[in-house]
Formats: sequence, C-alpha cells, structure tokens
Amino acid sequence: MYYMLSVTRKFSLRASATVLLATSIVLAGCAAPPPPAPVAAVPVSVVSAQKKTIPELISAVGTVEAINSVAVKSLVDGQLLESHVKDGEDVKAGQLLFKIDARPAQAALAQAEAAQAKDVAARDLAKAQVARYKPVADKGFVSADQMQQYVTAYEAAAASVKVDQANVGAAKLTQGYTNIYAPISGRAGRILVQAGNIVKANDTQALLVINQITPIYVSFSIPGQLVARVRSAQAQATLAVQASAEGMQDAASGQLAFVDNSVDQTTGTVKLRASFVNAGEQLWPGQFVNIALTLGSEIDAIVVPDAAVKAGPNGSYVFVINAQHHAELRSVTVARDAAGEVVIAKGLNEGDSVVTDGQSRLVDGTLVKTEAAKP
Repeated sequence: MYYMLSVTRKFSLRASATVLLATSIVLAGCAAPPPPAPVAAVPVSVVSAQKKTIPELISAVGTVEAINSVAVKSLVDGQLLESHVKDGEDVKAGQLLFKIDARPAQAALAQAEAAQAKDVAARDLAKAQVARYKPVADKGFVSADQMQQYVTAYEAAAASVKVDQANVGAAKLTQGYTNIYAPISGRAGRILVQAGNIVKANDTQALLVINQITPIYVSFSIPGQLVARVRSAQAQATLAVQASAEGMQDAASGQLAFVDNSVDQTTGTVKLRASFVNAGEQLWPGQFVNIALTLGSEIDAIVVPDAAVKAGPNGSYVFVINAQHHAELRSVTVARDAAGEVVIAKGLNEGDSVVTDGQSRLVDGTLVKTEAAKP
C-alpha cells in the first residue's frame, strides 16, 4: 500500500514539473520584442531658394589687343645716328624717334637739283628759239620742218624739267625719311636697333614697336548659338562688358564694340570685341582676361547657390528638406549660372530649403538635422 502511494506521488511531481516547463516556454515565446534603435539624423547645411533680379551674363576668356600697333622701320638705307626715345616710354604722334645719317640723301638731292637747273636752262633756250623763229616762219623765211624741230626741242626740254622736278621731290622725300617720327601715340616697347648700326629700307627687323594702350580692345569668342541673343540685346542698348584677371584689384568696365559676321566652322564660335577706356592701364596687350558680357536682367528669378545643384544620370537635382525634416530628391531645370549662383527655371519655389552641403550622405527620405549654410 505504501509503495503504491510513493509511486503515485513521484509521478505527480514529475507531471507538475513538465507542466511548469511547458508554461515557461509558452510565456517566453509570448514576450514583446525589444524596441528598434532610433534613426540618427544626418547633419546638413541648407539655404532657402530666393527670388532675385539676376543679370544675364555670358562668360568667356578674352585676349587683350592694342587698337593700333605699329612696327617702326626705316625707309632708307644708312647708319642710325641717334635714338630720341627710351625703352617703354610714352610717345606722342609726330615725336622724333630716330635720326639716320642724312649726308647720302643730301648729296642725292643736290645732284637732282643740279640736273634740274641744267634742264631748266636748256628748256628756256629752246623756248627762246621758238619765240624768235615763229614770226619768221609765219612769213615763210623758215621752213615748216625747221620750225617743228624748234618746237620739239622745246617740248623735250620742258619734259626733262618735269622729270627733274620729280627727282628733286623724291630726293627731298628720301632726305625727310632720315628723321623717323612716331606715327601714333602709344607706349614704346624695347628699342630693337641701337645707334651706330646700319639699317636698311623696309628691313624685316623693326627699330621699335609702338602699341596704343588707351583705349584698348579685348577679343573673345562665344558659341555660335548665342549670337542671335547677343544681337537682339545689342539692338536694345549698349552691352556692358567686364574684364578681370588675377592680380587686378577691380574689374575693368567696357562695352561691346564688334560682332564678327560669320561663325568659325572649325570651332563653332563667333568672335566678339569689346573696347575699354583703360585709363589706369589695367589691361595690357597679350594679356588673358575673364570676360563677363551682360545681356540684360531677369526679374524674380529663383536662385540657389551652385553648391546645391548636383548632376545625376537623369539631369540636375537638389535635395529639398520638407516640414518633417526629411530630404526629398527633386529634379530641377537649370537656366544658367550667375556669379556662384544657379538660376532655376523649373523645380523649385521661393522659400524651399535646399541642401548645400552633405548631399553625399542623403537618399530620398533621409532624416536630417539642418543648420544654416555658411556664407
């Protein structure tokens, strides 16, 4: 009897333990999962899209050119005796620059004048003979043939005098070439032939190069498809041009002076030229400068910094921050660049918060923590 009770008790204890274990397993399976970790906000810099009046600009690289540039050369052969100009000196039109030995030219002039005097005497003699014999010939005392000889001799002598006059004029002109004067006002370059050297007429070696510095030209090229827009704006008003370069404190101001009449088929560009007063001589011939041609102004243009606009496989885009502080990828249409800013033709409204820094860590819908962009 006692044995049977003991077995029954052991069985009951074992069954209870089994039930408790199963209950523990069920309770463990029904416990709530742990809460998800909070999503960290990505820090970004933002600015607001603004409406501005933005100038319509065309940017290009130009080359400064002298309006007038003259290579001064000798027109006669001879020895260069004197130089009346210094390297880099400002010269005025008509200023004496060089003197060449004039003695050969003076000798040639004297010879021409002597020949002229001789022929003038012969002409006067022939003229006197014609005057003496004409009345006699009219009365028939001198044959017509003889009288014709007198007339022919006079005409030949008169023609010789005209030749001599031309020779004297040429000799005087040659003598005048021994003094070389500045043909234009401008800045002299380095003197290329020193006094004492022999120079030749129209030699390839120039004595000096003079460049007109004030005013001055800047030549540049723009794409051919912009020519119609430039000419349309030029018909409305004079177009302003700004030229700047490294080392210049302030940009030089000028105006568009010339648009070429054809498109270069090799490059697809058109050459333009702007004129500058250049009173302070900021621009120098041969210098490369950055050109900004102003065609007009666009009122109430939507503008964002150029750092906000990125290029993607489907075109340009920006990240806009919505009211829930999530980034929204938005495609935009860029009209043009303007001095570090981008004019948006489509895709943005005034006041939209756009990301200027941190786009590489964003995707559409990313939670962000915004801060104002540094200027």
